[in-house]
Amino acid sequence: MSPPSSIGAYAETATSSSPAGALAGQTRVAMHNPRRSDFDVTNTVQVSSPAAVRMAIAQLFGQVWPRAQLDALDASFARFEDMFSGRCPEYIGVDTLYHDTQHTLDITLAMARLMVGYESQVAPPLQLGAERATVGAITALFHDVGYLRERGDLETTNGAEFTRNHVSRGARFLASWLPQVGLGHWVQRVNELIHYTGYERPLASLALDDERDRKLGHLLGTADMMAQMADRCYLEKCRDRLYPEFVLGGVALPTDAEGYRKVVYASGLDLLRQTPGFMKAVRAKRLDTEFDRAYRYLEVLYGGRNPYIESIERNEAFLREVLRSESWKMLRRAPPVFAAVPDPVGNVRGLMAGYIRKVWTED
Repeated sequence: MSPPSSIGAYAETATSSSPAGALAGQTRVAMHNPRRSDFDVTNTVQVSSPAAVRMAIAQLFGQVWPRAQLDALDASFARFEDMFSGRCPEYIGVDTLYHDTQHTLDITLAMARLMVGYESQVAPPLQLGAERATVGAITALFHDVGYLRERGDLETTNGAEFTRNHVSRGARFLASWLPQVGLGHWVQRVNELIHYTGYERPLASLALDDERDRKLGHLLGTADMMAQMADRCYLEKCRDRLYPEFVLGGVALPTDAEGYRKVVYASGLDLLRQTPGFMKAVRAKRLDTEFDRAYRYLEVLYGGRNPYIESIERNEAFLREVLRSESWKMLRRAPPVFAAVPDPVGNVRGLMAGYIRKVWTED
């Protein structure tokens, strides 16, 4: 698939396709309407709404697992909403700009679609089954819970400071949560599975003996990378939201083994300049090789097309035009942040500025 020749396609184009077979009810793509910033790539599901995503997943699951018991999934959505909104007594609520509520729900919906597409195309011995798919959806829902701060934490000022170890923190949370919803026998496998969404451990080190569990990992990792890069505002979010997280998380300005400061990303614009290379590497190494092109399982839902990949290619083409022309004003979107704290943007920008001053003063 090649990106549209018109750069204007980035602005408002919504993919159109015809649904396939019994899955038709979940694969419509809005036609001719501007894609809304807090809706999925099909412009049909509001991915800032836990209730909307929960309903979409239930409908998807009903097509291939009509007898599936969704009590564990329902309880997990309720727990997710309490935690991320700040209503949970143990946690402050999400305060990261890039890894906000919408980010997680977008990935969770993509994971459900991938699992349903996969299930409809493979032989019975390779099928996931309803329980494994439920575990996959719950793992996606909590894959970034490691960014949340506990209320008693007096040392951390923002969840972005957990960037380097948020996956392991998420695994610890799931180890305590899964037994509460009758899935305690999955803890050991989920402890491995969640690492398909991060870089803390090499994928080759993940101990999953069952081929179906490894495939679940491929689908999960694919959903994580694919959905965020297909976001309508991905480019603006990289510049304005991911860069501050990288600063606070020690990724943009890390210290090497000898104690010397390195500049990996000098600014949000510098991060954008490096993003085409990142997208190319993710496609070649992660999506196509390590995850075995798992994104192709979506195509049965969309008449042979893949709206996520198409959106990624549009984003990449638009970014290359911005970089070629250096017309940064082309990146003018300012989507809402779905966080639980007051003035999350101002708060993070203040913390970032303070961090940068401290770094260069100390050095």
